[in-house]
Amino acid sequence: MNFRITLIIISIIFMFTTCTYDVYNPEVCFQQNVLPIFVSKCSTTGCHNATDNKAGYDLSNYEGIMRGVVPKHPLQSKNYTVISGINPSMPRGEKLSKKEVSYIKIWIKMGAKNSSNCSTGCDTSAFTYGTVITPLLNTWCIGCHNSNNKGGGFDLSTYTGVKACITQGRFLGTIKHSSGFNAMPLGTKLSDCDIVKIEKWINAGYLNN
Repeated sequence: MNFRITLIIISIIFMFTTCTYDVYNPEVCFQQNVLPIFVSKCSTTGCHNATDNKAGYDLSNYEGIMRGVVPKHPLQSKNYTVISGINPSMPRGEKLSKKEVSYIKIWIKMGAKNSSNCSTGCDTSAFTYGTVITPLLNTWCIGCHNSNNKGGGFDLSTYTGVKACITQGRFLGTIKHSSGFNAMPLGTKLSDCDIVKIEKWINAGYLNN
């Protein structure tokens, strides 16, 4: 009897630990939470973008991503099965975090809609480098612009690299998709709210604060 109880307890613990990152989260939003993962981790040079179109997939936009998604059925969606499990086959190199995989799975289970601005409000009063700018860069940029892959010659994983890009006059025009600049991130554009935060930080002297 004690042995059976022990097995039941272990099973319950296993169920809760394996489901920790698989809970319904109404805040998972395609434009803010899911698209950045595909853009930064899957659409880099030589991979699944409009130019290289590796394996016939362009994962830099909603339409391309949906080619490998069956709404409400993550286990039938190729774009989920290749990134999940103990030894995922994608992306090449550094694998997605548990949180990133969870976001994609939850989004698919919720119907895989092209949702945006799921969170209410846009607070642009805070724009410090450490708490606001760095998370944005980590989400959208460093998949292509890091120490191992300096897209455009810029490493945006460090403050020094970000500062160099700003001082060369490339940063704002690029994220605003202004004429004469290479539009970044690839295949999409930051929200107006995020662009305002970055612009305020730059206009305030782009401090490492």
